[in-house]
Amino acid sequence: MSDDIRLLDARFLPPPEPFVQAMEMLSELAPGERMQLLLYREPHPLYRVLEQNGHRWQTLLRPDGTFEITITV
Repeated sequence: MSDDIRLLDARFLPPPEPFVQAMEMLSELAPGERMQLLLYREPHPLYRVLEQNGHRWQTLLRPDGTFEITITV
């Protein structure tokens, strides 16, 4: 697995853009690649899609209120 992580800072995008852009980026990743998504809300609908597609993720809540979701395809 590469140490490179593709970043999507979607904190200031209006809905549904964070979900749409996350799905677009996920479709471009090869198996084993990772992306990091930054949001101000926890993305429960995205979690369901990730689970259905067999992706793994880890969520960290930063002190500034940012949810940092690292997703591995």
